[in-house]
Amino acid sequence: MRSFRVRLIFKCAKYVLAKPACGSRCHTSALSLQNLGSPQCLGLPGGYGLEVLAADTRAEFRSQGDSLPLLRAGFCVEVFLRLGQFEKPAVTMHSQSPSSRFVAGWPQTWNRNSWPFMLWCMVGAFGAYFCMYGLRKPFTVHAYDGLQAWGMDLKASLIVFQVIGYTLSKMIGIRVISQTSPENRARGILGLTLVAWLALLGFAATPLPGAVLFLFLNGLMLGMVFGLVLGFLEGRRMTECLAAGLCASFILADGVTKSVGAWLILKGVPPMWMPFAAGAVFMIPLGGFVWMLGRIPPPDARDQAERQQRLPMQAEDRRRYLKHHAPVLGLLCLAYLLITLTRSLRGDFATELWRELGETTTPGLFSYSELWVALVIMLGSGLFSLYRDNRRALMHALVACMLGLGLLLGCALALRTGRIGAFPFMVLTGMGLYFPYVLVHTTLFERMMALTRDRGNLGFLMYLADSAGYLGYVALMLVRRLLPFPEQSLAFFVLLITVVGVIGILCFALAQHHFRRILPVKPVLK
Repeated sequence: MRSFRVRLIFKCAKYVLAKPACGSRCHTSALSLQNLGSPQCLGLPGGYGLEVLAADTRAEFRSQGDSLPLLRAGFCVEVFLRLGQFEKPAVTMHSQSPSSRFVAGWPQTWNRNSWPFMLWCMVGAFGAYFCMYGLRKPFTVHAYDGLQAWGMDLKASLIVFQVIGYTLSKMIGIRVISQTSPENRARGILGLTLVAWLALLGFAATPLPGAVLFLFLNGLMLGMVFGLVLGFLEGRRMTECLAAGLCASFILADGVTKSVGAWLILKGVPPMWMPFAAGAVFMIPLGGFVWMLGRIPPPDARDQAERQQRLPMQAEDRRRYLKHHAPVLGLLCLAYLLITLTRSLRGDFATELWRELGETTTPGLFSYSELWVALVIMLGSGLFSLYRDNRRALMHALVACMLGLGLLLGCALALRTGRIGAFPFMVLTGMGLYFPYVLVHTTLFERMMALTRDRGNLGFLMYLADSAGYLGYVALMLVRRLLPFPEQSLAFFVLLITVVGVIGILCFALAQHHFRRILPVKPVLK
């Protein structure tokens, strides 16, 4: 520390005696005034409040017209006193390589609307949630023919128990996620995913039917990961674009993780051990993506002005929000419930759907089909970040949701008349389902929160809707055998997308009418 202070004294002396750029002692040239009181001129990093001190020094020069060397001396003395308050010396910027200085600012010092910052956020969110899917979905690629547990086919019982845990997690998340502080998000993601991975080990090592209970634990842990990841992205001017990358992860991961599971089985991994082995593949990069999320700074003042500051919600805040917006939330949650039913059925029984469509399933088929879905949905939902007017973005997003559900009705009609093949049917139904599903995540609730200006956060609304959606899926799986539904997965799926298309369009149309009535037209922000 002493040697550091000695070097600083020499730097200060050299700085004080340096002549202004114009050669005059008191001349206020633009260059000399700009460099006045700059901590970089002493080779010092930020973090000690020196930038504010430099700004005060420049203001004093303009107001009093004191000599430049005198103000420089005062600035250097204040720097010396401030640095003396710290036990460890600051690492001087000149001692760092250019790459070290760049990495040290990742990504807090970047422009919040720049492509590097957006790419950092999208890669971190996409990668973290993609890896989570590697702990949740690979087991669904195997049929487990001939095996039963708890009075059901083994695959059906595995899906039901996992979804029950996932649904319970969503219900708990209404309270937990809405109250979680930003500094606890990264630790929460790592802790939940680690327990979920160990649950897959218990599934592999425990005989049936007890092994099924570990899938319940797996779902219980993973249900809150989405809200923790989304918390890093919400409340920003570019939230739609960032969240589109996050949502693309669960579209693409649904296929890729199944491809990984199918590949592991082809390599000789036993089906009961395959989920744990697939989880190990994805746990390795998960830590790096969570680290990236932890480096994302909170929304700035301009973000908060346009999208409202997002704060943790207590019980009274949640009750107040539900009381104010119960009718429209009921419509949106009903539509979301129906879409979640159909989307989950398409994902969990994709193998059976492809087979009944006459397509031979290969490990790459799941990834290839979902890649097209992810690209289109990511582009379409990301475009809503260009809307500065929250009301217009909300209205247009509701129209886009209705168009997506209309695509479902068209696919059902085309399949019945034999005018569509297996691959385009699966891709187009994926687009029709995921477009409204993702827009609820990225735009509808985000813009609704910005417009209403009530205290809250996006996690509360998302977990309210998710609880309804997954609870409905559990009920569907349990009663499907008791009701006169078609036995074949494809026939049942076509019936479901027809019903969901009609009712969903009606719900979104009524929600749009509600918002038109209660939200006044406002000018576009500039």
